[in-house]
Amino acid sequence: MPTCSALMHTNLVLRMAYRASRRPNCPRTTQYASRMTRCAFTLIELIVVVVIISLVVLVAQVRLFGVLTRNRFKAQVQEFVSTMRMAARAAAQSDRRYEVIIDLTEQSYLLREITSPDLSEVLQEEIIVEGNLGNNCWIAYVEFDDGDYTNEGRAKFRAGHAGWQYGGKIVLLDENERPYSVVVDRLNRIIKLKQGEVALLVPKAQSEIPF
Repeated sequence: MPTCSALMHTNLVLRMAYRASRRPNCPRTTQYASRMTRCAFTLIELIVVVVIISLVVLVAQVRLFGVLTRNRFKAQVQEFVSTMRMAARAAAQSDRRYEVIIDLTEQSYLLREITSPDLSEVLQEEIIVEGNLGNNCWIAYVEFDDGDYTNEGRAKFRAGHAGWQYGGKIVLLDENERPYSVVVDRLNRIIKLKQGEVALLVPKAQSEIPF
């Protein structure tokens, strides 16, 4: 009997060892390892896709910001040019006098109808349009066609039935400090917007239009 028990024990040990040696090649183990590998590749692919999408979104945001900034600049400049043209048109169609006051310190402007002999005083009821320029558009300087120049304080363009009292240019800068010139021609009342710092056409007679 002891010999039989020892033999049975030996056979049991051999069977366990055999099973242990076969376990790494078990289909379940192989399937589990394959599944883990696929999951790992899927996670890496997902991370790559997320990174690519983030880069695309970032580039789109940068371009959109640039477009919006340029649109804001154009809108502000166009509003200012429209105010200057409104003054010239209103003066030409009536016997009234109008004035566009540009405040370089405050980066603002206003259009008023002059109703008082005191031109230094602006009455609230005279104001027709008020506007402000922001970080995307600001006034660098104003130069008149008689040689007067200012980059601070106030500059005034007055229009009567005969035309502008003085011509000149208002130089505006965009967010990249590129200059644009709003040109006031005293001879034909035309207000033009041109890129760059354009040269002024000085009237030959240097005569002041009656105001």
